[in-house]
Amino acid sequence: MRDTPAETDNASAARTRIREMIRLGEVEANGKLPTERDLCARFGISRRALRRALDALEAEGLVWRRQGKGTFVGQPPDPNGPLAAAIAPDTDPLSVMEARLALEPELAALAARRATGEDIARMHALAERASHAPDADAAELWDGSLHRMIARIAGNPILSAAFTLINEVRQEQRWQQERQQARSPELVAEYARHHAYIIDAINAREEDAARAAMRAHLLALKGNLERIRSKDPAQ
Repeated sequence: MRDTPAETDNASAARTRIREMIRLGEVEANGKLPTERDLCARFGISRRALRRALDALEAEGLVWRRQGKGTFVGQPPDPNGPLAAAIAPDTDPLSVMEARLALEPELAALAARRATGEDIARMHALAERASHAPDADAAELWDGSLHRMIARIAGNPILSAAFTLINEVRQEQRWQQERQQARSPELVAEYARHHAYIIDAINAREEDAARAAMRAHLLALKGNLERIRSKDPAQ
């Protein structure tokens, strides 16, 4: 089934579709993905959305690309995507924020215990891409990739599964629309500072500091979303 026109430029949705394709083993024996043209036609997504999704998956370490050869699976994806996709339509951004506040500070603390130097470098790269994204779609994609990487670094499969369940709603159009309103230049700069504090605490192996930095970041985001919704008479 093809995506609706409103979803064809959603890079987060494209990333999820590709992760599901990998999960189902719909790749060549050597792990090679179909060509970009084939993926765009198969998923009904734009070339821009596809390339952004592949960039994010590569930064997460899930795929790798070789010039002139194609894109290859780098490591197995999270197997809980289908369940998360089933739950996502029944959620809303604020309920997701409540769940994130219950989970992600602990994931950040675990990441502070287990992150490698390579992990830190990748987190900095993702944070940089999020803070300099050209539009809301790209910003959401890279922000989601950073938080997903922290969850993966935490190394707890049960918590990782829970993170996947609450994170999938980020590809929903309603989430994208509200997050776009919460991304003024001032707020983007604020979120970039939050990400830097989180990464620095993880790099310093300071579990309590990483936990506190993540919680402060999520509380700020939740507060911004609440203010946006309070001004919308449709909410």
